Amino acid sequence: MMKCVKIILFYIFISCAVFDATAQSISVNDSFTAQQLVENILVNSSCANVSNSVVKGDPFSGIQNSNGYFNNQGGSFPFKEGVLLSTWSSQNSKGPFVRSLGGGNSSWQGDTDLEQALGITNTINATVLEFDFTALTDFISFNYIFASNEYQDDFPCNYSDGFAFLIKEINTASYINLAVLPGSSTPVSSKSIHPLINPIPNSTEPIKSCGPENEFYFGGFNTAASPINYAGQTKVLTAQTKVQPGKTYHIKLVIADQRNQYFDSAVFLEAGSFLPKIDLGPDRLLATNNPICFGKSFSIDTKLPASLGYTYKWFKDNVEFTNNSSSYTATSPGIYRVEVQLTSSCIATEEIKIEYTSEIILNDTSLSQCDIDNDGISIFNLTKVDAIVKNNASNLGAVVYYETLVDAQAKINPITNPATYSNKLVNQSVFARVSNSFNCANYAEVELIISNNAIAVLNPITTCDTDGTNDGLAQFDLNTQVTPQVIIGLPAGLIVEYYLNPTDALTQQNQLPTIFKNTIQNQQTIYSKILNGPDCYAITPIVIKVNTFDPPNFQEETFILCQASAINLTVNTGFSSYLWSTGASSNTITVTNPGDYTVTVTNFDGCEKIKKYHVITSGIATITDVTVNDFERNENSISIVYTGIGDYEFSIDGAFFQDNPIFDGIAPGEYLVYVRDKNGCGLSVPFLVYVLDYPRYFTPNNDGYNDIWQIKNLDNLPQSTLFIFDRYGKLLKQLIASDLGWNGTFNGFALPTDDYWFHLNLENGRIIKGHFSLKR
Repeated sequence: MMKCVKIILFYIFISCAVFDATAQSISVNDSFTAQQLVENILVNSSCANVSNSVVKGDPFSGIQNSNGYFNNQGGSFPFKEGVLLSTWSSQNSKGPFVRSLGGGNSSWQGDTDLEQALGITNTINATVLEFDFTALTDFISFNYIFASNEYQDDFPCNYSDGFAFLIKEINTASYINLAVLPGSSTPVSSKSIHPLINPIPNSTEPIKSCGPENEFYFGGFNTAASPINYAGQTKVLTAQTKVQPGKTYHIKLVIADQRNQYFDSAVFLEAGSFLPKIDLGPDRLLATNNPICFGKSFSIDTKLPASLGYTYKWFKDNVEFTNNSSSYTATSPGIYRVEVQLTSSCIATEEIKIEYTSEIILNDTSLSQCDIDNDGISIFNLTKVDAIVKNNASNLGAVVYYETLVDAQAKINPITNPATYSNKLVNQSVFARVSNSFNCANYAEVELIISNNAIAVLNPITTCDTDGTNDGLAQFDLNTQVTPQVIIGLPAGLIVEYYLNPTDALTQQNQLPTIFKNTIQNQQTIYSKILNGPDCYAITPIVIKVNTFDPPNFQEETFILCQASAINLTVNTGFSSYLWSTGASSNTITVTNPGDYTVTVTNFDGCEKIKKYHVITSGIATITDVTVNDFERNENSISIVYTGIGDYEFSIDGAFFQDNPIFDGIAPGEYLVYVRDKNGCGLSVPFLVYVLDYPRYFTPNNDGYNDIWQIKNLDNLPQSTLFIFDRYGKLLKQLIASDLGWNGTFNGFALPTDDYWFHLNLENGRIIKGHFSLKR
C-alpha cells in the first residue's frame, strides 16, 4: 500500500514539475474577511454602496477556508484577480490539475436556498458569500467562470455540483438565480455545458455517453499545464439583471457539492466586475442587422429616474455636447457615450455605437387604366408599377400596397389583390410600402387615373381564306396587319396587345398570340389594348374579316398537245385580273410546248385563286415492225412493234382497236395493222402483214370443196419453195409460191388416203415442217 502511495506522489510531483515548466498557477489567499472580499475585491469601487457582508464555508478544517482571494500571477487564467468560492479548501484550487477524489467533509452542510433555486436536493459542502447593496443604476452584472472536477470521464452526463448567484429585494422572500445560460432559465453546470462525451470503457455510471450541450460556452478540459486544479471550466460568463435605482438588494453567491463531497467545484468571480452599470442597449449596427432606419430618430436612454438627481454628460465620437438629461435622441450615426455622476466620487459611463441604413429612394408615380363602361371605376394591376416605385432597386423587398398612408405606415390592411384592384373613387391614390433587408420602410404614392382616350373606328381588317378549306377561317399577323392601323396618328412609343373580349383586355389576361386565327367564321370582333408603358391608353374593338373566294371550274386540268400543233388554255371571265405563269394577263393563252402552266385570278376583294394546267405532248405512232407467229393454228398471233410519244391503241382491221399491241388466235390471212393515238393526234401509216397456215387435211374427190391442199397467201412470198413427201420420205411434189397447190396425185396417179409431210422454205430463210392428211 505504501508503495502505491509513493508511486502516486511521484506522479503528482512529476505533473507539478511539468506544469511549473509550462504554465503559471494561480495564487490563493484564504485569509480575507467577507468585507474585504466584497468591498476590496469584488466591488473595489466607490460606485457601489455595499454592507452586511458575510462569508460561510469549510467548518471542519479549522485553519483553511473554502473561500479566498486569487491572483493569476501574470499567467493564462482569464481573470487577473478575484474572489474564489469552492467546495473544498480554496488552497486546493491552485494548479496544475491533478486527477484525485477531492476534499470536503460529510459533516459540512449544504444550502437550502440553493436547493430551492435550482430544484435539487442533498447538497453538502456549501460555501456562501452574502452582502447587501443599494442600487445606484438600473443594471448590475459581474463576470465569472465555473470550474469543476465533474468534467471527467462520463460524469457530465450524470452529475453536477450546484451553484447560484441569488438576488432579491431586501425584506422579500423569493430569490432570482442569475447564474443561467444567456437568454434562458437553465442553470450553468457541467451537465448543461459540455462537449460530446464519448463512451467510457468499463464505466459503472447510468449513462455511458452523451451529446454536446451548449458547447459554445465550454472553455476546455484542463491538463498538467492548467493554472487551476479542476478538470474543466466554462468560458467567461456574465450574471446580470435589471434593478431599481435607490432600492436595496441582497446578494447571495453560493456553491455546493451534490450528494457527496468528492469531485469538487469552484466559482471564480472577476475582481471589480460587480459595479452599477448603465444599460444603453446593444449597439445598433449594420453588421448585426439592427441599424437605425434612415430618417428615424433613436432614443438613447439610461433609464435612470430624474428623482435621483444625477448629472449627465453626453458625447458623440468623443466630442461633448450640451445635454443634462437621462436620455438623448440621436438622429445621425456615431459612437455615443454618457457619463453619469452617481455620487461625488463615482462616475458611471457607457457607450453605444449607432449606424444608419441608406435611404430607401422611392418614386411617386401614376397608373392609368381604361374604363370600358365609363363609370370611373376600373381594374388596376398595381404590380405593373413595382419597378417604377422601387426605382429599379434589386436590393429592396416586395412592394405592398395600401389604400391609405396611415395603413401603410401602420402596416395594416394591405391590398390583398394588387394585380386586380378595383379603385373605390375616381382619381384615387394608393400607397406603396417598400422595406429593405433591415425591415426599414419608405412610402410612395401611386395615383390611379382613368383613361378614356378616343380612338377612331377602324375599317375592318380583311384577309383572304387561302388555306384551301374555304371555311372563312384564316390567320392574321396582328403585329403587321392590324397594329400599324391602330396606332396611326397616336403618340409615339405605344404598344398594342390583343384580346378576345374587353374584360380580358382590361385585366390583361389571355392575350392573343401575334399569329391569330379567327375563331368565328368570316367576321369577328377582337379588342386591342393600347399601352403607354404600364398605362392603358385606350381599348378599342377591331373587326377582322375573312373573304372567301372559291370560283367554279378551278380544278386542275390536263391537255394534250399534238406534235407540231398548238392549243388554247382558257379560264373563266369576270375576274378583276389574270396573271399566267407565262406573264400573260388575258383569260386565254396559246401554248405550243408541253409543261405545267398556271393562271392566278384576282377578284374585286383582292383575293386570289390559282388554276393549274398540265400540257402533255402526244403524236402519231410509227410501226417499225410486226412480229408474226403463224403455222400454229389457234395460237397464231401478231405483235406490233412501234415508236411514238403518245398513248396508243392498236388494230389489225382498222375497225376494232385494243390497248394491247399483241393479237392472239389470229386466222391465217392478210392483215393491215394500225396504231392510233388515243389523244386524237391520228393513225399511223398502215402496215401489211400475212399470217400463214396449212390445212390439216384435204379431200381431193372433185366435189369442188377442199379438193386442193395449199398454203393460203403463200403467193405473197414469191421466193418460197414447198416440198411434199410420203411417210417414207419420197418426194411427191415441189411447188413454188405461184402454184395453185397439190391435188393428191403422183405422176398422174391418185394417191391413197394417208398422212403426208411437207417442208416449206420461206424466202426469209425460215423453214416450216409439218404433216397433213389426205382423205378419199
